[in-house]
Amino acid sequence: MKALPMSVVAAWRGLRRPALFGGLALLSFLAGATAGETPATAPPSFWDSNRTLEKPDLSGVRQIRFLTEDDFPPFNFLSADGQVAGFNVDLARAICAELDVPCTIQRRSWELLIPSLDDNSGDAIIASLAINYETRKQVDFTAPYFLTPGRFAMRTDTTLKSASPDAIGDRPVAVVGGSRHEAFLKAFYPKATLVPFETPALARNALKAGRVQAHFGDAVTLSYWLNGAEAGGCCEFRDGPFTDPRFFGEGVGIAVKKGNNQLRRALDYALAKLARRGVFGEIYLKYFPVGPF
Repeated sequence: MKALPMSVVAAWRGLRRPALFGGLALLSFLAGATAGETPATAPPSFWDSNRTLEKPDLSGVRQIRFLTEDDFPPFNFLSADGQVAGFNVDLARAICAELDVPCTIQRRSWELLIPSLDDNSGDAIIASLAINYETRKQVDFTAPYFLTPGRFAMRTDTTLKSASPDAIGDRPVAVVGGSRHEAFLKAFYPKATLVPFETPALARNALKAGRVQAHFGDAVTLSYWLNGAEAGGCCEFRDGPFTDPRFFGEGVGIAVKKGNNQLRRALDYALAKLARRGVFGEIYLKYFPVGPF
C-alpha cells in the first residue's frame, strides 16, 4: 500500500477534502490511555447501533455506477496491476454485495467527479468528498462514513500522563503553521508553546528528535507515520480523538445527484448494515492498522 504523498496530504486542506466531523465529543479521550500504554486499534462507529434499520425500496436501483479517483491513497489508488483499489473501493464493493445489486467502479479525475453525476454518467461518488456548505449545494450526501480527527503524537519515553491542556501546560508542541490544528490549539490550549513548521514532515521530525514534547496534526497522516519505518517506533498516539466541526468540518460521505433520495437511502441503509455486521470494521482495519481513532 502506498503511503500518503505530500501532494496528497496538502490536499486535505482544500475545500472538497475531508477534515473532522463534529458529532463526537470535543475532547473525547480514549478510555484507559496512560503513559506508555497504547490503546488497541478498534474501528470507529459512525452509526447508531440501536436504530431500527428498515430496508428501503430498491426496485429503482438496478445498478450502481460508483465514481472515484486514483490518487488519494489509502482511500483510492492504482494497485500494481493497474486496477483502482483502496478503502473507498472496498467499501463500494461491500455496499453492492449488501444491497445485492451489480455495480461498476469508474475512475475520474477529481474535477470531473461532480460533473459526472450531473450528466448521468455515474450514480454515486465514493472518493472522500468532504461534506460542507459548498458541496451540499451541488450534491446530496449519505451520513458520514469517515472522519479525520486531530491527534497528539508524543515520544514513547515521554513523562506526560495525558494530552490534556493541564498536562501539556506551557510545553512546546509542534504544529503546521496556519493550519486548522494550530487554530484549534490556540483556542483550547492557550498556555501551550506552539512551535510552527512549514510542513507536517518537519513537525514530525522535531518530535522524533525530541525538540518538542508533542505534535498535534492530521490523524490519518500520523497513523501511517507511526506505523512506518520513518518513525522508527519513536512515538505513539496519546489521547484523542479531538473533534470540532468549527475547525475540522463534517467528515466525508457518499455523494449522489441532487434529489436522488432513493439511492441515498439505499446507501445509508447499506452503510449501517455493514457497520452492524462488522464488515465496515474489517475494511477499516485493513487500511488503518494503526488507526486515526
